[in-house]
Amino acid sequence: MLAIAFPAIDPVAIEIGPLVVRWYALAYLAGFVLGWRYCLGLARSNPGRPNPEDFDDFLTWAVVGVILGGRIGYVLFYNLPFYLQNPLEALKVWQGGMSFHGGLLGVLVAIFLFSKKRGISPLAFGDLIGAAAPIGLFFGRIANFINGELYGRPADGVAWAVVFPRDPLQVPRHPSQLYEAVLEGAVLFIVLAILARNPAVRARPGLIGGLFFIGYSLSRIIVEFFREPDPQLGFLFAGATMGQLLSLPMLAFGLWLALRARPAVPAGTAAQ
Repeated sequence: MLAIAFPAIDPVAIEIGPLVVRWYALAYLAGFVLGWRYCLGLARSNPGRPNPEDFDDFLTWAVVGVILGGRIGYVLFYNLPFYLQNPLEALKVWQGGMSFHGGLLGVLVAIFLFSKKRGISPLAFGDLIGAAAPIGLFFGRIANFINGELYGRPADGVAWAVVFPRDPLQVPRHPSQLYEAVLEGAVLFIVLAILARNPAVRARPGLIGGLFFIGYSLSRIIVEFFREPDPQLGFLFAGATMGQLLSLPMLAFGLWLALRARPAVPAGTAAQ
Protein backbone atom coordinates (compact mmCIF):
# COMPACT_ATOMS: atom_id res chain seq x y z
CA MET A 1 0.00 0.00 0.00
CA LEU A 2 1.62 3.22 -1.19
CA ALA A 3 1.06 6.04 1.32
CA ILE A 4 2.79 8.72 3.36
CA ALA A 5 2.61 8.43 7.13
CA PHE A 6 0.26 10.99 8.64
CA PRO A 7 2.32 13.48 10.68
CA ALA A 8 1.70 13.03 14.38
CA ILE A 9 0.73 16.62 15.19
CA ASP A 10 -1.39 17.11 18.29
CA PRO A 11 -4.50 19.17 17.36
CA VAL A 12 -4.01 20.91 20.71
CA ALA A 13 -1.27 23.52 20.36
CA ILE A 14 -1.21 24.76 23.96
CA GLU A 15 -2.64 23.17 27.10
CA ILE A 16 -2.16 24.82 30.48
CA GLY A 17 -4.49 23.33 33.07
CA PRO A 18 -8.07 23.97 31.91
CA LEU A 19 -6.84 26.27 29.13
CA VAL A 20 -6.78 24.43 25.80
CA VAL A 21 -5.82 26.22 22.57
CA ARG A 22 -6.15 24.24 19.36
CA TRP A 23 -4.34 24.77 16.09
CA TYR A 24 -7.73 25.39 14.47
CA ALA A 25 -8.31 28.40 16.75
CA LEU A 26 -4.79 29.67 16.06
CA ALA A 27 -5.45 29.33 12.31
CA TYR A 28 -8.50 31.60 12.63
CA LEU A 29 -6.48 34.03 14.73
CA ALA A 30 -3.63 34.09 12.20
CA GLY A 31 -6.07 34.60 9.35
CA PHE A 32 -7.76 37.55 11.03
CA VAL A 33 -4.57 39.25 12.25
CA LEU A 34 -2.50 38.79 9.09
CA GLY A 35 -5.47 39.62 6.86
CA TRP A 36 -6.12 42.79 8.86
CA ARG A 37 -2.47 43.84 8.63
CA TYR A 38 -2.43 43.15 4.90
CA CYS A 39 -5.55 45.28 4.40
CA LEU A 40 -3.90 48.11 6.32
CA GLY A 41 -0.94 47.97 3.96
CA LEU A 42 -3.17 48.01 0.88
CA ALA A 43 -5.18 50.92 2.26
CA ARG A 44 -2.02 52.95 2.93
CA SER A 45 -0.83 52.40 -0.64
CA ASN A 46 -3.90 54.12 -2.07
CA PRO A 47 -5.17 57.53 -0.87
CA GLY A 48 -8.80 58.04 0.02
CA ARG A 49 -11.33 55.60 1.38
CA PRO A 50 -11.23 52.95 2.62
CA ASN A 51 -8.38 54.02 4.88
CA PRO A 52 -6.47 52.13 7.61
CA GLU A 53 -8.83 53.42 10.32
CA ASP A 54 -11.76 51.83 8.49
CA PHE A 55 -10.09 48.41 8.65
CA ASP A 56 -9.13 48.87 12.30
CA ASP A 57 -12.80 49.39 13.14
CA PHE A 58 -14.03 46.63 10.83
CA LEU A 59 -11.98 43.83 12.39
CA THR A 60 -14.59 43.05 15.06
CA TRP A 61 -17.34 43.08 12.43
CA ALA A 62 -15.34 40.59 10.35
CA VAL A 63 -14.81 38.22 13.29
CA VAL A 64 -18.52 38.21 14.13
CA GLY A 65 -19.51 37.80 10.47
CA VAL A 66 -17.18 34.86 9.87
CA ILE A 67 -18.00 32.95 13.06
CA LEU A 68 -21.75 33.59 13.09
CA GLY A 69 -22.18 33.12 9.35
CA GLY A 70 -19.89 30.10 9.25
CA ARG A 71 -21.77 28.30 12.01
CA ILE A 72 -25.24 29.12 10.69
CA GLY A 73 -24.12 28.07 7.22
CA TYR A 74 -22.87 24.71 8.47
CA VAL A 75 -26.10 24.08 10.36
CA LEU A 76 -28.29 24.97 7.36
CA PHE A 77 -26.23 23.54 4.50
CA TYR A 78 -24.54 20.48 5.95
CA ASN A 79 -26.41 18.96 8.91
CA LEU A 80 -29.84 20.58 9.33
CA PRO A 81 -31.78 17.39 10.33
CA PHE A 82 -29.36 16.73 13.19
CA TYR A 83 -29.55 20.28 14.56
CA LEU A 84 -33.34 20.37 14.26
CA GLN A 85 -33.39 17.41 16.64
CA ASN A 86 -30.56 18.79 18.80
CA PRO A 87 -30.86 22.60 18.61
CA LEU A 88 -28.53 23.28 21.56
CA GLU A 89 -25.70 21.49 19.74
CA ALA A 90 -25.65 24.35 17.23
CA LEU A 91 -24.22 26.58 19.97
CA LYS A 92 -21.18 24.34 20.52
CA VAL A 93 -18.90 26.05 18.02
CA TRP A 94 -15.81 24.75 19.83
CA GLN A 95 -16.69 21.21 18.70
CA GLY A 96 -16.17 22.18 15.04
CA GLY A 97 -18.49 22.56 12.10
CA MET A 98 -18.02 25.75 10.08
CA SER A 99 -19.05 26.48 6.50
CA PHE A 100 -16.87 28.75 4.36
CA HIS A 101 -19.83 29.74 2.21
CA GLY A 102 -21.82 30.67 5.32
CA GLY A 103 -18.90 32.64 6.72
CA LEU A 104 -18.60 34.44 3.39
CA LEU A 105 -22.25 35.46 3.51
CA GLY A 106 -21.72 36.72 7.06
CA VAL A 107 -18.77 38.86 5.97
CA LEU A 108 -20.69 40.21 2.97
CA VAL A 109 -23.49 41.37 5.27
CA ALA A 110 -20.90 42.93 7.61
CA ILE A 111 -19.20 44.72 4.69
CA PHE A 112 -22.49 46.12 3.42
CA LEU A 113 -23.68 47.36 6.82
CA PHE A 114 -20.28 48.77 7.83
CA SER A 115 -19.78 50.54 4.49
CA LYS A 116 -23.20 52.14 4.65
CA LYS A 117 -22.53 53.31 8.20
CA ARG A 118 -19.18 54.82 7.20
CA GLY A 119 -20.31 56.22 3.85
CA ILE A 120 -17.69 54.35 1.82
CA SER A 121 -18.01 52.19 -1.29
CA PRO A 122 -18.80 48.57 -0.32
CA LEU A 123 -17.19 47.44 -3.58
CA ALA A 124 -13.88 49.23 -2.93
CA PHE A 125 -13.94 48.02 0.69
CA GLY A 126 -14.79 44.48 -0.36
CA ASP A 127 -11.97 44.44 -2.93
CA LEU A 128 -9.28 44.77 -0.27
CA ILE A 129 -10.94 42.22 2.01
CA GLY A 130 -11.21 39.82 -0.93
CA ALA A 131 -7.50 40.27 -1.61
CA ALA A 132 -6.72 39.31 2.01
CA ALA A 133 -9.22 36.45 2.34
CA PRO A 134 -6.90 33.74 0.91
CA ILE A 135 -4.61 34.23 3.91
CA GLY A 136 -7.29 32.88 6.23
CA LEU A 137 -8.20 30.14 3.77
CA PHE A 138 -4.59 28.93 3.68
CA PHE A 139 -4.24 28.65 7.45
CA GLY A 140 -7.71 27.15 7.83
CA ARG A 141 -6.96 24.33 5.39
CA ILE A 142 -3.63 23.61 7.07
CA ALA A 143 -5.54 23.30 10.36
CA ASN A 144 -8.00 20.90 8.68
CA PHE A 145 -5.03 18.74 7.69
CA ILE A 146 -3.56 18.80 11.20
CA ASN A 147 -6.95 17.73 12.56
CA GLY A 148 -7.12 14.92 9.99
CA GLU A 149 -10.59 16.10 8.90
CA LEU A 150 -12.20 16.86 5.54
CA TYR A 151 -9.81 14.44 3.88
CA GLY A 152 -9.84 13.34 0.26
CA ARG A 153 -11.17 10.40 -1.68
CA PRO A 154 -9.28 7.08 -1.89
CA ALA A 155 -6.09 7.48 -3.93
CA ASP A 156 -4.43 4.09 -4.21
CA GLY A 157 -1.25 4.37 -6.26
CA VAL A 158 -0.79 8.11 -5.65
CA ALA A 159 2.70 8.66 -4.22
CA TRP A 160 1.63 11.44 -1.84
CA ALA A 161 -1.54 9.75 -0.58
CA VAL A 162 -2.07 9.79 3.19
CA VAL A 163 -3.80 7.41 5.60
CA PHE A 164 -5.74 9.63 8.01
CA PRO A 165 -6.30 8.44 11.62
CA ARG A 166 -9.99 9.44 11.52
CA ASP A 167 -10.67 7.42 8.37
CA PRO A 168 -12.68 4.31 9.36
CA LEU A 169 -11.48 2.52 6.21
CA GLN A 170 -7.80 3.33 6.80
CA VAL A 171 -6.98 3.57 3.09
CA PRO A 172 -4.60 5.99 1.29
CA ARG A 173 -6.44 9.20 0.43
CA HIS A 174 -5.78 12.47 -1.35
CA PRO A 175 -4.61 15.15 1.13
CA SER A 176 -7.30 17.42 -0.31
CA GLN A 177 -6.87 19.92 2.54
CA LEU A 178 -3.40 20.69 1.19
CA TYR A 179 -4.73 20.97 -2.36
CA GLU A 180 -7.16 23.59 -1.08
CA ALA A 181 -4.46 25.38 0.91
CA VAL A 182 -2.41 25.72 -2.27
CA LEU A 183 -5.18 26.70 -4.69
CA GLU A 184 -7.60 28.67 -2.49
CA GLY A 185 -4.83 30.06 -0.34
CA ALA A 186 -1.37 30.49 -1.83
CA VAL A 187 -2.12 30.66 -5.56
CA LEU A 188 -5.20 32.86 -5.21
CA PHE A 189 -3.38 35.18 -2.81
CA ILE A 190 -0.45 35.67 -5.20
CA VAL A 191 -2.74 36.40 -8.16
CA LEU A 192 -4.85 38.91 -6.23
CA ALA A 193 -1.76 40.50 -4.62
CA ILE A 194 -0.34 41.25 -8.06
CA LEU A 195 -3.66 42.71 -9.24
CA ALA A 196 -4.17 44.73 -6.04
CA ARG A 197 -0.95 46.62 -6.75
CA ASN A 198 -2.10 47.63 -10.22
CA PRO A 199 -3.64 51.15 -10.13
CA ALA A 200 -5.83 50.39 -13.16
CA VAL A 201 -7.33 47.39 -11.36
CA ARG A 202 -7.79 49.27 -8.07
CA ALA A 203 -9.58 52.01 -10.01
CA ARG A 204 -12.37 49.56 -10.92
CA PRO A 205 -14.29 48.86 -7.68
CA GLY A 206 -15.64 45.34 -7.54
CA LEU A 207 -13.07 43.79 -9.90
CA ILE A 208 -10.76 42.28 -7.28
CA GLY A 209 -13.72 41.09 -5.25
CA GLY A 210 -15.26 39.51 -8.32
CA LEU A 211 -11.98 37.78 -9.19
CA PHE A 212 -11.75 36.45 -5.65
CA PHE A 213 -15.20 34.89 -5.98
CA ILE A 214 -14.27 33.41 -9.36
CA GLY A 215 -10.89 32.11 -8.19
CA TYR A 216 -12.21 30.57 -5.00
CA SER A 217 -15.25 28.94 -6.57
CA LEU A 218 -13.22 27.40 -9.42
CA SER A 219 -10.60 26.14 -6.95
CA ARG A 220 -13.26 24.64 -4.70
CA ILE A 221 -15.12 22.98 -7.57
CA ILE A 222 -11.88 21.39 -8.80
CA VAL A 223 -10.69 20.18 -5.40
CA GLU A 224 -14.11 18.72 -4.58
CA PHE A 225 -13.39 16.05 -7.23
CA PHE A 226 -10.60 14.84 -4.91
CA ARG A 227 -12.33 15.46 -1.56
CA GLU A 228 -14.51 12.91 0.20
CA PRO A 229 -18.12 14.18 0.40
CA ASP A 230 -19.57 14.82 3.84
CA PRO A 231 -20.87 11.44 5.06
CA GLN A 232 -24.27 12.79 6.09
CA LEU A 233 -24.80 14.24 2.60
CA GLY A 234 -22.87 12.13 0.10
CA PHE A 235 -23.17 13.00 -3.56
CA LEU A 236 -26.08 15.24 -4.52
CA PHE A 237 -27.53 16.53 -7.80
CA ALA A 238 -25.85 14.91 -10.84
CA GLY A 239 -23.11 13.51 -8.62
CA ALA A 240 -22.01 16.95 -7.39
CA THR A 241 -21.07 17.64 -3.79
CA MET A 242 -22.55 20.32 -1.56
CA GLY A 243 -19.32 22.33 -1.85
CA GLN A 244 -19.60 22.35 -5.64
CA LEU A 245 -23.28 23.29 -5.66
CA LEU A 246 -22.72 26.16 -3.22
CA SER A 247 -19.80 27.40 -5.34
CA LEU A 248 -21.90 27.77 -8.51
CA PRO A 249 -23.88 30.85 -7.39
CA MET A 250 -20.64 32.24 -6.00
CA LEU A 251 -19.02 31.83 -9.42
CA ALA A 252 -21.97 33.54 -11.12
CA PHE A 253 -21.83 36.43 -8.63
CA GLY A 254 -18.10 36.83 -9.18
CA LEU A 255 -18.53 36.96 -12.96
CA TRP A 256 -21.27 39.57 -12.56
CA LEU A 257 -19.09 41.71 -10.28
CA ALA A 258 -16.04 41.50 -12.53
CA LEU A 259 -17.95 42.22 -15.76
CA ARG A 260 -19.76 45.24 -14.33
CA ALA A 261 -16.67 46.78 -12.72
CA ARG A 262 -16.03 50.21 -14.21
CA PRO A 263 -13.51 52.93 -13.34
CA ALA A 264 -14.80 54.97 -10.44
CA VAL A 265 -15.94 58.50 -11.29
CA PRO A 266 -14.07 61.02 -9.07
CA ALA A 267 -16.24 62.96 -6.67
CA GLY A 268 -17.53 66.17 -8.22
CA THR A 269 -17.05 64.93 -11.80
CA ALA A 270 -20.12 64.62 -13.95
CA ALA A 271 -20.51 61.40 -15.89
CA GLN A 272 -20.30 61.92 -19.63
